[in-house]
Amino acid sequence: MRPELTGLRHRTESVAGTVLHWVEAGAGPTVLLVHGFPESWYSWRFQLPALAEAGYRAVALDVRGYGGSAQPAAVEEYRMLRHVGDNVALLGALDVDHAVVVGHDWGAPIAWASALLRPDLFRAVAGLSVPFTPAGRSRPTEAFAAMGGEEEFYISYFQEPGRAEAEIEADLRGWLQGMYYSASGEGVRATLAAGLQGPSLVPRGGRMRDRFLWPERPPAWLAEEDLDFYVAEFERSGLAGPLNRYRNVDRDWEDLSVFRGRSIEVPALFVGGELDGPTRWGGRAIDRFSQTLPRLTRAEILPGCGHWVQQERPEEINRLLLEFLEAVAER
Repeated sequence: MRPELTGLRHRTESVAGTVLHWVEAGAGPTVLLVHGFPESWYSWRFQLPALAEAGYRAVALDVRGYGGSAQPAAVEEYRMLRHVGDNVALLGALDVDHAVVVGHDWGAPIAWASALLRPDLFRAVAGLSVPFTPAGRSRPTEAFAAMGGEEEFYISYFQEPGRAEAEIEADLRGWLQGMYYSASGEGVRATLAAGLQGPSLVPRGGRMRDRFLWPERPPAWLAEEDLDFYVAEFERSGLAGPLNRYRNVDRDWEDLSVFRGRSIEVPALFVGGELDGPTRWGGRAIDRFSQTLPRLTRAEILPGCGHWVQQERPEEINRLLLEFLEAVAER
């Protein structure tokens, strides 16, 4: 069932030297929602009304490079420190002293890093899909190259500016539809049943879409109107900014080296999908949560769920978020 999105407040402002667009609903303690790739504030369409109804001020940001937010040209402008800076600046624009930060996909590392670097502002953190994974000894690009083996891990495929953009923009609607379906629980089950390789590995010299499946009909959580919205957003913004986030993984590793080995000390929640690639690859990181997230309240894996957890399983995510928010409420 599609959510009722009336009463949303859109704001676009110049904040600390960059333009940010966000959408708000409700009033009360602030919950900042940070989306991933390739999405937008709209990926939180099921959470905004639920959080507002429960007495929270829900704020869904367009991450830099997306939608109505700034789209700087330089690759290095998408380093993690810039994203954390945007979150910090946004709290100032909202005129609040602190918030609970929630992130999905790339938004999860942005949320984890925000809580790690500024626990004074982000008093609790929830990560969906991507577990908190402290930096290792190897450069990330080296680790991803090893994961690809004879093929290319998708993050390696995204490294060369212009390469993935050319593939995606040649058939934007088809690519997005294939990506959303193939990484969903339904798509992963269909891929496994057919004995095929999913899109996390790209054939050398090939394209990511060569590994996609396309649904016979749209899944229940992604109506044609929803796909229309995403297509229109990326027709406006392009894909360079979103893909530049991937091109900063080594730069982030260097920038945040001083924090290597430090745990996140604020209350935390993790939710992943049983069939979600980043959750499955992050098993070792999840096993270390007792050390890396000492105030973890819960780690939940949703059976049969794919990558787009808050869209595929909105009622479960809303329940888990509201239970977490109640647990960390200021008394």
